[in-house]
Amino acid sequence: MILVLLGTQDKPFERILKSVSRQIDKGNIKEKVVAQTGCTSFEHKKIKTFDFMPKEKLYELMDKARLIITHGGVGTITECISKGKKVIVVPRLKKYGEHTNDHQLQITKEFAMKKYVLPLYDTKNLSVVLEKAKSFKPIKYQSNSENFKKKIKSYIDNI
Repeated sequence: MILVLLGTQDKPFERILKSVSRQIDKGNIKEKVVAQTGCTSFEHKKIKTFDFMPKEKLYELMDKARLIITHGGVGTITECISKGKKVIVVPRLKKYGEHTNDHQLQITKEFAMKKYVLPLYDTKNLSVVLEKAKSFKPIKYQSNSENFKKKIKSYIDNI
């Protein structure tokens, strides 16, 4: 199963869903596709969609997914890669009205540079990235949260 995650942003993000739909219609995606669409209205006969759901249910879908295609939100990306999933990240872009700025582009580049995810900057190239995903072996994600907490605690203790 392929899971598509658009997050909870209040701006639509049809670009990624249209690209997935084209790949389904061309026969390049044959497996079940489930999409969390948030505030984006979209329908395709072969994509099961839902807007929002409790985190526990979302995590169950993540666990079942062979591949996750997601927006470039840090929280979503880290949840997916900490589960050891193959992830394709499509950043929401300001020029398409998908976000207020291009911070997701910067986030995507960082995670891709560290080999945690496969980036998809142009949705016209989804078939190429889907092919790369077949042999992609993501680097195991290691959170830096504990180190960050220690630094903050040390800073506060020394004030």
